[in-house]
Amino acid sequence: MLKTQIIPPRAKKIAKELNIHNEIRVDDYFWMKDRDDPEVIKYLEEENGYNEQMTAHTKQFQQELFDEMKSRIKEDDASVPYKHNGYWYYVRFETGKDYPIYARKKETLESPEEILFNVNEMAEGHSYYKLTGVNVSPDNKLVAFGVDNVSRRKYTIQIKNLETGAILPLKIETTTGSSTWANDNKTLFYTRKDEETLRSNQIFQHVLGDDPEKDMLVYQEDDETYNAYVYKTKSDKYVIIGSSSTLSDEYRILDADEPRGEFQLFQERCRGLEYSISHFEDHFYILTNKDEAVNFKLMKTSINKLAKENWEDVLPHREDVLLEDIEIFKEYLVVSERSNGLNHIRIMRWDETEDYYLPFDNETYTTGTGTNPDFDTHILRYGYNSLTTPTSIIDFNMKTKESEVKKEQSVLDKTFRKENYISERIWATAKDGTQIPISLVYKKGIQRDGSNPVLQYAYGSYGHTVDPSFSTTRLSLLNRGFVFAIAHIRGGEYLGRNWYEDGKMLQKKNTFTDFIDCTQYLIDQKWSSPQHMYAMGGSAGGLLMGVVLNEAPHLYNGVIAAVPFVDVVSTMLDDSIPLTTGEYDEWGNPNEKEYYDYMKSYSPYDNVKAQDYPNILITTGFHDSQVQYWEPSKWTAKLRELKTDKNILLFHTNMDAGHGGASGRFEALKEVAEDYAFLLDLEGKIHN
Repeated sequence: MLKTQIIPPRAKKIAKELNIHNEIRVDDYFWMKDRDDPEVIKYLEEENGYNEQMTAHTKQFQQELFDEMKSRIKEDDASVPYKHNGYWYYVRFETGKDYPIYARKKETLESPEEILFNVNEMAEGHSYYKLTGVNVSPDNKLVAFGVDNVSRRKYTIQIKNLETGAILPLKIETTTGSSTWANDNKTLFYTRKDEETLRSNQIFQHVLGDDPEKDMLVYQEDDETYNAYVYKTKSDKYVIIGSSSTLSDEYRILDADEPRGEFQLFQERCRGLEYSISHFEDHFYILTNKDEAVNFKLMKTSINKLAKENWEDVLPHREDVLLEDIEIFKEYLVVSERSNGLNHIRIMRWDETEDYYLPFDNETYTTGTGTNPDFDTHILRYGYNSLTTPTSIIDFNMKTKESEVKKEQSVLDKTFRKENYISERIWATAKDGTQIPISLVYKKGIQRDGSNPVLQYAYGSYGHTVDPSFSTTRLSLLNRGFVFAIAHIRGGEYLGRNWYEDGKMLQKKNTFTDFIDCTQYLIDQKWSSPQHMYAMGGSAGGLLMGVVLNEAPHLYNGVIAAVPFVDVVSTMLDDSIPLTTGEYDEWGNPNEKEYYDYMKSYSPYDNVKAQDYPNILITTGFHDSQVQYWEPSKWTAKLRELKTDKNILLFHTNMDAGHGGASGRFEALKEVAEDYAFLLDLEGKIHN
C-alpha cells in the first residue's frame, strides 16, 4: 500500500496581492512563476523526491507495466506508404529505437530506400528531441524541417540537400517548424513566433542563399487574439496565409509560381465568420458557418471572385449534422460528417450520379480520411478503429466500392482477442436534463455490482472531441478489471457545434457538471462506487479535474491531472503568457468583470478549500509552453496547505519535457506506466 509516514514538502508562502475590479486576491505562491529562482527549482526537486519515495514500492511494478506495454508494440513498424510527386513516402521504426526514420522510394516500392532523416541519430545527446514539418521541395531535391530539443515548441528550421545528404548551414530560429515551398524550389515561406508569448504572428519569405536576417516579412498579425500560419493547397497552385482566432478566420492567397507577388485577401475577417478554403480547378471550396450555419456548410466561389458575396452553396447546412472536413478528388467529393456523435464518411460524385456513405456498424468507433495527396485517383485512404478494434488503414476504391486493408495495427500479445472485450455507449442525464453520452470498454465477464474500478476520462474544451479509439496500453488496465469510460461532455463537438457552444465562456460550468453527473450515473448504475471511481484529464482536461476535485471530491478514490490548466484567473489576466490572448473567446476576458467573476467562481486554484480530497497525482513538464509549470506547482502547494485528509498527493515535474511529455515512443510509455501504477496501487492490484 501507499506510504503516508513520509513527510511531504511544504512550500514557503509569500503573500502577493493581485488587485483588479476593486477586489484583492492574495496569492501566497505567486513567487513560483520565476523559473530562474533557485527556490523554485528546489521546491520542484523536493516534490520529485517525495514522489520517488512515495512510489518506491511501485517501481518494480512500473517496470513490469512498461515492459508489458512495450511488448505489445511492433517495434520494427512502418506506416503505409503514400505516393506524392513521383516518390513513395513512409515512416518506419527499428527495434529498440525510440525515434522514427523518414524515408522514400522513387516511383515504385521496389526501388532502393532513401533515408531523409534518421531521428535516432539526430536525437543523440538530447534528453528531448522533436522533428516536425518535413517538407520536400517540388523538384524533390531539398527538404525543410523543424527541430525542437527543449520542448518549448520553439522550432529551428533547417534545410537538407537530398542529393548530397548535407544539411545546409541555414538556421531559422523561433518558428512553428513548418514551412512551405514556392514552386521555384528556392523560396520558402515560414511562420515565426513571438519570443515571449510564443504566438505565431509573422510570415516570412526566405530565398535560398540569402542571409536569414534579411528574410522578407510578408505578413504580420497584430491582433493578439489571432495566430498566423502558411501552407500550400493540395493542387500546389497557391500559397495560403491563414490567420485564425477562436471565432474568426482570414486568408490571403498567392500564385505559387509567382513567389515575389503580392498576397491577395480572400475574405476579410468578420467577427463570428469561420471558414477554411480548398482549391480545385476554377473554384475555391469553402467550409464555413456563414449565414448562421452553426454546424457548417460547404460553399464554392470562382478563383476570380473571392469575397463572401460571391459564395454559392454546395452542401447546405443541416441542424443534425456537423460538417467537419472535405477531401477533393477529380471525380469525387468526400465529406467527413458527424451526426449523433458518430463519424461518417460520405462519397459524392461531382456529376451527381452517386452519393453514398461508407458503412460502419457500432457506436464506439472512430474513422477519418488519411493522406490523400492526389486529385486524379479513385482511391480514398481512410482509417478505422474502435474501443475494441485496432486501427486499420484502408484503401477504398470509390468507383468499384472495393476495399483493401493496407495495414492493421499489430497487438503483439498472444492473449489478445478483440471479442474478449465489450464496448457500448450509454447516456447519463445531466442536472439540466441534457443527455450526456458515455463510451465504455471493458473485458468480458465483469459484473455490475459496484465493485469495478472505473477510469473516467474527458477533455471538454475548444470544441475538441475525444473520439472512442483503440489503445494497446489501455489493455493493461482492462485486463486487470478496469472499465474505461469516455465522458463526451459539453465543450467538445461530439454532438455538434452547439455542444461546444454550451460548454464555453459563460456556459463553461456545464463541462464540469456534465462530468460529475456522468460519474454519479456510473455509480448509480452499479458500474462502480466512490471507493473504486477514478478520473483523469490533461491540459484543459486538467482544469476539469481541478474543478471536479473541488466540487465533488467524495465521488472519487483517485484523480490524475496531467499538465493541468488550473490557475485560470491569473493566467488569463497575464497577456505575456503564451496562448492567453487567443483564448478570450474560449474562456472570456477577465479584464471584464462579468467574465472575471464567472471564471473566479470555478478556477481550481482559487477555489481550493479546507476539505477532504481523494488521492491525487499531478504531472507537468518544466518547459511546458501551453500550461506553465507553475500552475500545477502552485496548485499542489495550496492543496498541501489546505486539504484535511490523509490521502496521498503526488506531484511529478519532468524537468526535461514540455506539454506533450517525453519525446521518445518508449520514454512516453514510462509516463503511462507511472499513471497506471498509481491507479492499480490504490486498487490493491499491484501484483496482479
